[in-house]
Amino acid sequence: MEKIKLGQIVTAVGIKGEVKVYPYTDIPERFEEIDSLMIESKNAEILGVRYMKNMVILRLSGVDDRNAAEALRGKNLYIDRKDMWEMPEDTYLVKDLLGMTVMDPEGNRVGKLVDVIQNSAQDLYEIEQENGKKFLLPAVGEFVQTVNLNKRIMVVRLIEGLVEL
Repeated sequence: MEKIKLGQIVTAVGIKGEVKVYPYTDIPERFEEIDSLMIESKNAEILGVRYMKNMVILRLSGVDDRNAAEALRGKNLYIDRKDMWEMPEDTYLVKDLLGMTVMDPEGNRVGKLVDVIQNSAQDLYEIEQENGKKFLLPAVGEFVQTVNLNKRIMVVRLIEGLVEL
C-alpha cells in the first residue's frame, strides 16, 4: 500500500471532537470526496467536513470529544493511493516529481528536481545541477515541456540567464 499524505491535524475545534487540518492538497474540497482516511496508520471514517478560512475541519469516527481530538494534534492524515481521486492532465503529486532527472530538449542533463515550492502564482521547481548549484524554474508550460513519470525524466526549456540567477 502506498500512502499519500493529505494533511496534518493542527488542533482540536470545539468540544465534540472535531479537528482542524492543514491540507496538503491544493483543493481542500477533496476531503469531501473520500469516505475514510488514515491517521498515521489507524483508519478513521470521515463523518463531516467543513471549512474555516484555508483550513479543513473534520469530524472523524472514534474522536468523540475534545480530549480525543487534542491527542491527535500533529498527526498526519493519509489516503491509500488506489483510493485517490483522478488527477487532471498535467497535474502531479510532489512526491512523484522529486528526484526526477531534468533534461533539456537536446537530451543534455540539466540536473535533478530536489524540491517543489508551492507558490500562489505557480509552483517553482528547485533544480540542483551537477556542480551543486541550484536554480528555480517556474512550473509552467513555457518551461516544462514534458514529464515522464515512468522514465522519471522531465524535459525543460531554459531561457538565457535563468540558470545563472
